[in-house]
Amino acid sequence: MESNARSFAKAVSYRFMGSLATAGIFYVFTSKAGLALGAGVMDMVVKIGIYFVHERLWNHISYGRPKPPEYEI
Repeated sequence: MESNARSFAKAVSYRFMGSLATAGIFYVFTSKAGLALGAGVMDMVVKIGIYFVHERLWNHISYGRPKPPEYEI
């Protein structure tokens, strides 16, 4: 199981790259740097929260995880 800090760090790094892409696309369509930056920042903040909750929920789901051994020596 991952720690809260690791899940948060993964969320931030992933969203940073995704939000740069969002801001870039927004700038291409609007040609307004301030608006594009605002959209990128808002995208990052909202989606970091969503990703973090998603990661924490999946820590409680056993789907796809190997089963622990029935006994250990």
